[in-house]
Amino acid sequence: MGLAVVDVIVGDALADRAKHLGDRLRDGLRALQGRHQAIGDIRGRGLLLGVEIVTDRETRAPGHELIVQLTDRCFELGLNVNRVGGPHSVWRLAPPLTITEEEIDEAVAIMD
Repeated sequence: MGLAVVDVIVGDALADRAKHLGDRLRDGLRALQGRHQAIGDIRGRGLLLGVEIVTDRETRAPGHELIVQLTDRCFELGLNVNRVGGPHSVWRLAPPLTITEEEIDEAVAIMD
């Protein structure tokens, strides 16, 4: 009989992997936030992160038009990100647990 899902999660240390890779992604996003005023907030846990796109970091005014432009450009460069939140001013990043560190770095470079 095959392994139960819980056996795979525990046996392959998937929670630890999600934390490690999520920390790498979050660190990359924080570096972007330091360079780009359009990133208002980064939130989430593990590999499930939200990146708030704003027109003004002080007031946190949603960057509705900007996020559309940024999302389209990311897609042109090979990165597919989802817009969510009220009215879609947050990127939801939810890469698979199979993502590599190199792929995370490439995604951050594309977002930059």
